[in-house]
Amino acid sequence: MYIELKNINKTFGDFKASDNVSFGIEKGRLIGLLGPSGSGKTTILRMLAGLEKQDSGDILIDGKNVNDLPPSERGIGFVFQSYALFPFMTVYDNIAYGLKVQKKDKAFIKARVAELLELVGLPDVGKRYPSQLSGGQRQRIALARALAPSPELLLLDEPFAAIDAKVRKELRTWLRETIDKIGITSIFVTHDQDEAIEVADEIVITNKGRVEQVGNPVEIYSEPKTPFVAQFIGQSAMIEDYGRLKGFEQSGEGNTAIIRPEFIEINKFEDGGYHQFESSMEDAVVEDVFFRGSAFEVRADINGISITGRYPLSSPRLKKGDKIKILIKKLYTISGNSTEILVNKALDDSELYYI
Repeated sequence: MYIELKNINKTFGDFKASDNVSFGIEKGRLIGLLGPSGSGKTTILRMLAGLEKQDSGDILIDGKNVNDLPPSERGIGFVFQSYALFPFMTVYDNIAYGLKVQKKDKAFIKARVAELLELVGLPDVGKRYPSQLSGGQRQRIALARALAPSPELLLLDEPFAAIDAKVRKELRTWLRETIDKIGITSIFVTHDQDEAIEVADEIVITNKGRVEQVGNPVEIYSEPKTPFVAQFIGQSAMIEDYGRLKGFEQSGEGNTAIIRPEFIEINKFEDGGYHQFESSMEDAVVEDVFFRGSAFEVRADINGISITGRYPLSSPRLKKGDKIKILIKKLYTISGNSTEILVNKALDDSELYYI
């Protein structure tokens, strides 16, 4: 592993920011640190950078223990959420700052700045000041400045948080392409699961100072290991007494389950309508309908159990109070601190809808 965190602990007063955190990262990967506010993800990033000191545990970069190394000797580039560009310096001087600290000669600095401006797609803004740039442009310049000294590891703290939604989505694609182009090991912090799933090679999910799960986006989404991950990822509804649902028998000690919208099929049968699994469907009543662009989002009640599903635009329209049929294809059961996928007994694997 290129980056290793071993049994890291960090407290701030009575707050446990990191609770025995351990994980490893392979060289050249783009990693998303994902979790809710206060889950400890930014603390991990700052300890890697040397901006915070862990209370115990070891941090290794390329096999070298960096516990006692200052930030300037760790070979790290850091992109802050607020850009942290020097407002009274030009774009050129902002990018050149770290190179001047390294005492590089003027010719090298000029060539390196030009190379980075080209890399971030802004070759003609060197003479401008940060205030003359858009938010997306400032973030690109912040990345160029972090890359200027040729770091071995790039850290980004919620890099898109201060940018509007449309530009943020464009920058996600741009960041992924840029990281692939330069091949630098990178870790970015986010609380946006869509962002992590779209951009990261691997996701580390944090909660209350602990690492809940590490895996690629597909694994994290489709095979959550803990109840927290199952609820945090995707649009989940938690229900009690899932054994009341057709096709499911209570297993284990728990009676709680999580259902995602993609786990259910909503049907409104017209006269003469037929479905091969109709006998396994639940009678439900529409509570509300929301238009979500590519589909309708339908909230429905099944005998006191409220769930949410997606409904095709091409299907017969639904309105509040309509009676419908719902097929629940699978769910996640919760027992203690573990989860298990439970499939409706009426279905075999060939009938399942996977993401």
